[in-house]
Amino acid sequence: MAFVEPVSLSACGITLLPLSLDHEDGLRAAAADGELWNIRVTSVPEPENTRQYINDALAMREAGNRFAFAVLEAATGKVLGTSSYHDILPAVKRLEIGYTWYAKSVQRTHVNTTAKLLLLTHAFEVLGCHVVGWRTDNFNFASQSAIERLGAKKDGVIRGHALRRDGSIRDTVMYSLRSGEWPEVKAQLLYFLDKPRA
Repeated sequence: MAFVEPVSLSACGITLLPLSLDHEDGLRAAAADGELWNIRVTSVPEPENTRQYINDALAMREAGNRFAFAVLEAATGKVLGTSSYHDILPAVKRLEIGYTWYAKSVQRTHVNTTAKLLLLTHAFEVLGCHVVGWRTDNFNFASQSAIERLGAKKDGVIRGHALRRDGSIRDTVMYSLRSGEWPEVKAQLLYFLDKPRA
């Protein structure tokens, strides 16, 4: 039995479903909303590579080290983006949340906050994780700000850690949240979702 089993998660008009090839057209359209593949510090696939992106995610699911979700608008079924559990370590009940990106038109809306609430609730309250982590490019300041707004703690920077899509070598900023910190973070996420947006 896998540590992360297929599951559907829903709240606030957003649904997370296990990513599949059924989501190919929707994921391609979401990436095209803002031509996200041109952003140097992300892993968004070019339109012609969307199928391979999904196949790679499915292969990693089979290997047990990544579980990708399609993020959908519940009312319409429109694919808004994707997010994953990855670097899954069942023995120490730790995983990370990443491979996250959304169509430009839904960035800075309730979508990411809702998806993180769903993923964190499932990780801590269903899977029994002790720690949830994040990692991001040292130049992806938007991602760092979003992770810090969640209440995650910065663990440090791994220098010379990974290749970017342009072949340059990036430093990786690491964050984590422990299970004991989750109740306060959950309350804060619910507050963010409840308050009116300007």
